[in-house]
Parts: sequence; C-alpha cells; structure tokens
Amino acid sequence: MTIFSIMACACIAAGCNSPAAGAGDGQDGGDGQVTVEESPVMAYVTTASRSRLFSSEELEFSRPASMSPYIVRIDPSTTWQTVDGFGAAITGATSYNLMQMTQEARTAFLKEMFDPRTGIGSSLIRVPIGSSDFPARGSAAEYTWCDSEGIENFAPHEEDLTYLIPVLKEIYAINPDVKIIGSPWSAPLWMKEYSSWTSASLKTECYQDYAQYFVKWIQYMESQGFDIYAITPQNEPLNRGNSMSMYMGWQQQRDFIKDALGPAFKSAGIGTKILVFDHNYNYDNVSDQQGYPLHIYGDAEASRYVAGSAWHNYNGSVTELDQIAAEYPDKDIYFTEASIGAWNYTFENCLVDDFQSIFYGVLSRGGKGVTLWNLMLDNDGGPYSPADGSCKTCYGAVEVNNSTWQITDRKTHYYNIAHASKVIRPGAVRIGTSGFTMDNLDYLAFLNTDGSIGVIIVNKNSEAQNLTFTTDEYSVNYEVPARSLVSLKWLYEE
Repeated sequence: MTIFSIMACACIAAGCNSPAAGAGDGQDGGDGQVTVEESPVMAYVTTASRSRLFSSEELEFSRPASMSPYIVRIDPSTTWQTVDGFGAAITGATSYNLMQMTQEARTAFLKEMFDPRTGIGSSLIRVPIGSSDFPARGSAAEYTWCDSEGIENFAPHEEDLTYLIPVLKEIYAINPDVKIIGSPWSAPLWMKEYSSWTSASLKTECYQDYAQYFVKWIQYMESQGFDIYAITPQNEPLNRGNSMSMYMGWQQQRDFIKDALGPAFKSAGIGTKILVFDHNYNYDNVSDQQGYPLHIYGDAEASRYVAGSAWHNYNGSVTELDQIAAEYPDKDIYFTEASIGAWNYTFENCLVDDFQSIFYGVLSRGGKGVTLWNLMLDNDGGPYSPADGSCKTCYGAVEVNNSTWQITDRKTHYYNIAHASKVIRPGAVRIGTSGFTMDNLDYLAFLNTDGSIGVIIVNKNSEAQNLTFTTDEYSVNYEVPARSLVSLKWLYEE
C-alpha cells in the first residue's frame, strides 16, 4: 500500500468570519500558506452548525467489511458520466470586486479557489458574453461587444478589458485547465426586433450576424488563452423581465442553431459545445415551451450541432432531468446557475439543501458539471445593475467588504463548490455504489484519472450516521456528522 498525499489549503478551512490556521487574520483570504497532510484517506467536513468548515481529517484503511449494517460497496466496473468540474460565475461584478483587492490578497484567494494542488481546484466557470445584471459598474450596466450596428464593429468592450480579461488571465496562470461556459444576456440592440435591453427577440434577418458574434467572441477569447468549452445561445431565454434579456423560444433557438450558429461553428472550425435552454426546470410555466430541449433534440438537423442542455433551479424540480436524461441519454447535462440571497439564506439550511438538490441531484442524473452564480459580491450585494429586473439582494459565494476590500464571509455556495471540486477532479467518472441507504442521506462515488476514489456525502438528518465504504481489498469507515457535507478521497495501491 502506498500513501496518497493530498495538499489541503489551510485557508479553505476558514469559514464565515472564522480565521484559518496558518492563514493570517482570516480576513483577506489568508497569506496563501497551506498545511501538507499525508494520509491514506482524507476527509473534508463542513457542518450546518459551522463547528467544522471544510476542515480536513486523516483516516486509515481497514480490512474489507462484511458484517456492518452500514456498508456501501464501491464498484468501479459500473460507470456513468464523465465530469468536467464545478465552480461559479466570473461576472463583471465579481471581476470588479477582485480587481479592487490588493494583488497579494487577490492572488491568495484565486489560488485558494483554482489551484488543484493547494486549493480546492475549481475547474469550471461561467462568463457572461457582454454584460449581465451584475456588471462591473452600474454606469456601464448594459452593453455587448458590438453595440454599433454592423458585425464589422465587433470589438472587446472596455469594461471587460478592464476587469474580466485580467481576472481570467490570473485564473489561467494558476490553473490553465479551467473550462469556460459563455452565455449572453442579450444580443446587440440593433439585432433585436425592437430597441430594448429587456425582452424583445432576435430578428430573423440577423441570425447570421449573431452567429458571427459568437464566432468572433470565441476566437478572441481563445486568442487570449481561454478555453471556451461551451456556450448557450441565450441566458434564461424565457425570462422577459431581466435587466438584460432576450426572449428566445425553442422554435427560434432551434432555427438559429441549425440555420446559423451550428454551420458558423463548423465553417470556422470551432469545437465549442452548444448547450440549449439555460433556464428553469419548470420552463417558467410557459405552456408551449414545456420540454424545451426535447423539441430541439427532436429536430435532426439542429440536434447534430447540440451537445446538451443547461439548467437553473429558480423554479421547478431537478426531477425534470429524469425525462431529459431518459429520452436523450447521449446528450450532456450541465447546471449553470443558482443564487442565494436575502430571500432564502441561512447557512444551516442552504449548505445541505443546495448540495443535495444541485450537486447530488444533477450528478446522480448524469450531469457533467455545476456552476453557481456570482463567485464574489460585496457586502451590499453588488455591483448590480440599477435597472428593474436585476437582483439587488443576491449574495455571492464569497463576500468582500467594499471599503477595505478584504474577504469577510465565505457562504454556503463556497463550501458546496469546495466539497465537490476537491475530491471529484476533471475527467472523473461516476462509479457504482450499492448497499446501505436511508432517507435524507445521499452519496456518490467517482473514479479520478489518477486512480483515486472521491466520494461526496450529504446528511440532512439531525443525527450522525456511520458509513463503511468497502471493496474486496479494503474499507474506509467514517461517521458523517448530523446535517453536514463530507468529502472523502483516497488512493489504494497494493
């Protein structure tokens, strides 16, 4: 047996207003120092009570178990989807806040988030194509990269050159394997049926220009070294009321993809995935839009350009994915947006509820990745668009003080991302488990490309529960605390 070494970032153990061991005063994300933990098995634990905040624990292998009633058998021969990763959105607001921090503090935080060795190793992010309802500055709230009529006027917008691009370059210097999903909140106004940032639809005669808009955006971003792994044709295409929005029913998205976007990507040699929908599980209760992705998949000409679908959870249930996966198992599933905010947030409930419904819920249904909403907002929930329809009570995964520009809080979405990213690495394959189950206790196992096993566990019960993960060669025992998240990772070699 060889010992598997995992580098655990000490500042990750820091939580909401809690200083981390070896991480300075805990207010600015730490000084980048880490503790090196060597053990056959590592456990990472966060409790809803905050008694443990991504704290690490060393475990040992034991002999194969056969008598315990709490046995879960690991079966690497049974496999499902390959996972791309987990993360949050790098919006204009997130970029702006990060750029206000000192270089030292910003680097320490970005290493904490994205370094796969010393940090949590976030590997999938979402980026608005143009502005969103969380721009860098309210004074430049609505914009695209082609606001002057004519696709020949396409050019990177000053706001993104000032904030987004520098932040992405710092992220890629830390982890060049990060994958990006890009989504527009609106086409340029001159491409829409009437001149409004809110609602309106894409003009049919502008399909080709809008397809070239995506091509040019991807080509520019890739020229800067950024992997545009996937795009969605429209963020929340059934939402007419966002501060920046564009209505795009499935019929129009189907036609845009098969008549313009797909052929444009093929002609330009672009391998970026096209993901359809990018909206809520209940299709915002629009009667003729139910089953949105299924209609596009049902058109053979459109479907050949489409890799899969993207989803939000502001309305409806994750069980909607059951039908999507059952009817088109060859199409990818990604979860691309969820928020926490003043309307729903308690650490105790959001920690376990969101992990169970989003991470476990999506991954157990074949999902390949999860991105949550803003990575970093300030203590006023901004910057956000002053326009109607923008969220003015949202929280980021991390909160920064807009006077001191020091991190003051890591919220539940941070810990959700950490628990998945640390033990399920890009390229991991979900593998079989069988045995002990109980209500409000969920787990999934994954085989990483280095041969290690990663397990995520969410316990929503008010009592701790012992679990024994076993194979023919060894067992891993752990008592999962009440109302907690636990991530395990190990490598067993004889």
